[in-house]
Amino acid sequence: MESAPGRAGRWWALAALVISGLVIGLDSTILITALPTLSSKLGATTSDLQWIAAAYTLTLGGLLLPAGVLGDRYGRKRMLLVGLAIFGITSVIASQATTATTLIAMRALMGVGAAFIVPLSLSILPSLFTAAERPRAISVTAAGAFLGLPLGPLVAGWLLTHYAWGSVFLINAPVIAIALVGVWFLVPENKDPHPRAFDWVGGVLAVIGVTALVYGVIEQPIHGWTDPRVLGGIIGGALVLAAFTVWDLRHPSPFVDLSNFRNRGFTWATMAFVVTGFGLFGVMFILTPYIQIVLGNDAQATGVKLLPLIGGVIVGAGIGNVLAARLGARVGVSAGLALTAAALVGFSQIGADTSFGPVAAALAVIGIGIGIALPTTLDIILGTLPPSQTGAGSALTRALQQIAATFGVAILGSILNSAYQGQIAPHLATLPSGVRDVALGSIAGAHAVAAHLPPTIGAAVVHAANEAYTQGMGEVMLISAGLVLATAVAIAIFLPARISPVDAGDL
Repeated sequence: MESAPGRAGRWWALAALVISGLVIGLDSTILITALPTLSSKLGATTSDLQWIAAAYTLTLGGLLLPAGVLGDRYGRKRMLLVGLAIFGITSVIASQATTATTLIAMRALMGVGAAFIVPLSLSILPSLFTAAERPRAISVTAAGAFLGLPLGPLVAGWLLTHYAWGSVFLINAPVIAIALVGVWFLVPENKDPHPRAFDWVGGVLAVIGVTALVYGVIEQPIHGWTDPRVLGGIIGGALVLAAFTVWDLRHPSPFVDLSNFRNRGFTWATMAFVVTGFGLFGVMFILTPYIQIVLGNDAQATGVKLLPLIGGVIVGAGIGNVLAARLGARVGVSAGLALTAAALVGFSQIGADTSFGPVAAALAVIGIGIGIALPTTLDIILGTLPPSQTGAGSALTRALQQIAATFGVAILGSILNSAYQGQIAPHLATLPSGVRDVALGSIAGAHAVAAHLPPTIGAAVVHAANEAYTQGMGEVMLISAGLVLATAVAIAIFLPARISPVDAGDL
């Protein structure tokens, strides 16, 4: 194991890790912004566009656990460098793609790279920082990852205005190059000095189970919950993961040590992390069309209007460190989640004609709550894991969050769609059936249809669509608030006041 860098060197090493995480958030929102352009330039069908996004999500979710395990076994720095290289090389190839099929393949490989970057950039922190320094380092890492969300639309809008569509992928190359150089020279190698025998059966079961489950949920928005592909993926994935759990708990050298969940600190911190992922990603998925379509902003303006959320996360991270240090992690996490829930309730009262001021305020408070809660939960998770398992443990919590986020988008999206369709349907009764179906399908469809209708009718359709979408969004915000608040109460009751290492088990 390499020696840790000096005091100043550790923070430079952290900068390299933050850049590694930043590129993941940046890439995800850049892609969302670029999808309409990709449709026209590559002749991509709706199914192609779905899989340009889904291929990445599928490989990322399915390979998180193996990536974390390989990092612990062969070196977290080494495997992080491999992930960065894969992500960078495939980004360059993606920028030169001439067909949707090629781009889908490259997006899948980018997901492979991201599966290494996401858990390992975090799992290295305990080897760089003391327990007292680690909360600040985690807060910086989390803020850096969130910064990619508004930067994506800003960067994509500028690139698509001035350069060819491939630039939205090519932009990853210089960022990855900086991260590679920084990690190579500044981050020390760190791994399990006495790795256990590799559990191939457990690894295969984990990959198949997570991949099948994520696939089923990804297919839901297109085909519905009752489609055989959706049910087969979700039920089959759940059964395989159940088999993985039984196998893993009985195996003398498990693929991922699920006995870590015997520690209440690890369990409840992971629960907070997962629930926040479910609500946050679902809300972000729903919030973006609201800002773009209902409020009438282009991609760049949408990025600017997400800045209060990011500013809130940065402020909240600083507050969270102080709260956890003075009052304990239990108070910090539960207070952050409760504040997030209160802001979501406030957001549920926002209407289609509300000015951006209340929206910005709600976003800022949501960001502060998340900034208080999430870094502290990550610090608890890393603090309870044995040093030999920080890669696998981080990957496990990230995999659970990825699954929860995928379900969050699907479930909350279904609730929104149901409310939207129920509200707008009476206003479309006089339109031709084909036009009505398009407007009924989504708010984007309603606005597209309205542009081709007589002005008075078109304005009425736009107004009805905006009102219906906002009402559905309000329902989603209330449901998310209830879930987050329930988690805050559970954390306040069950998270131990003093966190002990996981190998000390406290159940």
